[in-house]
Amino acid sequence: MSRPRLFLLGAALLVLLLALTPLVPRGAEDDGLRPSGRDDGWRLSTSPGAGRVTRAMRAEIDRVVEAARATPLSTVKQPAARLVESQVRCADLDGQTYCLGIGWTDSTQAQVRARMQVAARTARTTSTETTGDLDALDALRRTASMSPAARAGADRRELTLAARSVAKVWVLRHEIQGVPLPDDFLQKHPEARAAGPALQPQADFTAPPCDCSPPPTPTPSPTATPTPEKTIADYPVEATILDPAETAEQTRTYWCGPTSMQMIAWGWKHVDKGQDYWAGKLGTTSAGTSIVDMVRVTNGNTGWDLPSHAGKYVVLDVGDFTFQQWLLLNMKHVVDYTAPLIYHPILLKQFYPYLDDDASGHYQVGRGYMEREGKPTEVSYFEPWNQQRFDPSEPFISRVQWRDAYRSYRANLAHPAHDIGV
Repeated sequence: MSRPRLFLLGAALLVLLLALTPLVPRGAEDDGLRPSGRDDGWRLSTSPGAGRVTRAMRAEIDRVVEAARATPLSTVKQPAARLVESQVRCADLDGQTYCLGIGWTDSTQAQVRARMQVAARTARTTSTETTGDLDALDALRRTASMSPAARAGADRRELTLAARSVAKVWVLRHEIQGVPLPDDFLQKHPEARAAGPALQPQADFTAPPCDCSPPPTPTPSPTATPTPEKTIADYPVEATILDPAETAEQTRTYWCGPTSMQMIAWGWKHVDKGQDYWAGKLGTTSAGTSIVDMVRVTNGNTGWDLPSHAGKYVVLDVGDFTFQQWLLLNMKHVVDYTAPLIYHPILLKQFYPYLDDDASGHYQVGRGYMEREGKPTEVSYFEPWNQQRFDPSEPFISRVQWRDAYRSYRANLAHPAHDIGV
């Protein structure tokens, strides 16, 4: 090739390179490379995996942890109100509120503290049996018994794990309650992008631009957009997961947590490691098991938290969910995620007719639903509690249950925490 032709070819390549330069994505402080413009080229994943902890999140975690250090040392003998005031602390993580030991909520820190004070004062005063849920007072006492260094380390670990799962909370609030996503959500959270190109590039999964001032609380109102992405009518009338043969009844009165975890992991690995093993993983004591630990162990010891299933499990406050939204969440988990739910109800005879006595907070493994023409919709779950094991005079309770979905919803909301592991 002659020298003039080489010169012309080089000049043409230079012009092309300069023309494409504005389209090259530029890195941001925390997010690295990102496409220019809005998120139209991406499709929203319904089951985000673990994300990154941004600088803003780290600063908020530091603030909450250091606030605990500045609080006078509490003791297990302090009144419930003082324990709540010193230990119930919440963080704003990317616009969602996470409270230590409680989970993700739409309530303010003051509202959560007020609720916890009532729960701590009345803990176990209305039940005759305890099946293994760690109640509010015992949870506060457990934290109060820790050294300042141990408490700071535990708080930091819990908040860091929460920060990495915040995209899952946004997606659930968006798809179940219609809460709009921030305009830059998929830019800030690549873990929430579905694999492959968008099927409908013109579809907009974000809220429209707004010149209005931000609300005083960072979490959007769940009534902002009433229409969810997918409705109950979009799901089959019946669906189940998990093998009914891979079930067990709890062998200690306070082991509903380890037994539920046993069945959750058994359903994933098809290997039964026994309740003792999971009690150790969960840190279960005679006081019970925390739902935060149930979620932590599910994420760390099964594959149910993979993006191909549920994504990272979170403790989600469903106190503001309608029954239809709660049922939709169950359907989504069983059909879209093909993964179990960690039910967290209170065992009362008014909700569970098979009980001989009212009992405490409890864990069950949600695994199915069935809509029945002209009859109430039912949900299916694995029930670890068999009262007959501990009192032969009481009726036997089967492991596999099909029960009125509305009663299960009411039992969930009647629990002081009104939360669920999803």
